[in-house]
Amino acid sequence: MPVNSVTTRSWQRTALGDFWAVAAVALVAGALFLLFPTNLALLTRIIAVMLLVLSLDLVTGFSGVATLGHATLFGAGAYAAGIFAARFGVTDPLLMLAIGAVAGALAGAVTSLVILRGHGLSQLVLSIAVVSLAHEAANKLSAWTGGSDGLSGIAPSPLFGLFRFDLFGRTAFFMAVGLLLVVFVVLRIVVRSPFGMLCRGIKQDPVRVRAMGAPVYFTLVKMYAIAGAVAGLGGALSAIATKVVGLDSLSFTTSAEALVMLVVGGTGKLFGALVGTLVFVWFEDRVSAINPFHWLTIIGVLLIGVVLFAPKGLVGAAESLWARVRGRRS
Repeated sequence: MPVNSVTTRSWQRTALGDFWAVAAVALVAGALFLLFPTNLALLTRIIAVMLLVLSLDLVTGFSGVATLGHATLFGAGAYAAGIFAARFGVTDPLLMLAIGAVAGALAGAVTSLVILRGHGLSQLVLSIAVVSLAHEAANKLSAWTGGSDGLSGIAPSPLFGLFRFDLFGRTAFFMAVGLLLVVFVVLRIVVRSPFGMLCRGIKQDPVRVRAMGAPVYFTLVKMYAIAGAVAGLGGALSAIATKVVGLDSLSFTTSAEALVMLVVGGTGKLFGALVGTLVFVWFEDRVSAINPFHWLTIIGVLLIGVVLFAPKGLVGAAESLWARVRGRRS
């Protein structure tokens, strides 16, 4: 069979896979919109957190970088978009998203220079130190960030000059869905690219990759910058949707919860980040409303169950189950 024919078929399968992936995400988003039209604010928040968890999957799931400070990148995007809106009058939502992405990418590149100097436990400690310093800096710079009171006065203008950000949250939700679909497709391309495969190789055996002459350190810095842009988009989206930025966007708790969501969904699988975030945040919201006193216990039981019975995450468990079904049919 000619090489060009094989390449064409491979490209067609890849394009078809991307199409069905995007269709699945869009279908779920549409179903949630129809089923929960009064919970659009929560759904928009879930999408913003999905971008954070997707970003974390890039550096942890695909590159093997241990971090508990990823909220630094999310908060950088949120505060950058919020400050430009509240202090400098930049209210175009698309421009605010761009500002958040740039701020997140810069924060990712700078913080990675520190975090990537460590390995294993020392890497985790460095990441915790980074997010703690960022949180304290945001608290001290209250003239710009609002400190513990939060940054308010964010009033995004209508999207494309036509669609206002109303109290029902429809515009914010549809903008969030569109943003998620674009980012999801781009990240699928990135992780399949030679650069993405190199990052996977670094995760598996960095010594061998270094021996082959590949720049391990700066490759991870580049991936961190890409991840920072994605997390920054999530932070900016959160600022646009809620019209306020608080210190919780830079908290260690946010970083830890993002890692938990990734583990629940499955690391190294972009779909895992989406599924884990949706299940965790929705379950957390429902359980806390039903039992406001013991909801953390119920969340803990859920996490223990997932780790014990689905160690590869929910998506990994679904893939294993599907493989068994196909094996029996054949």
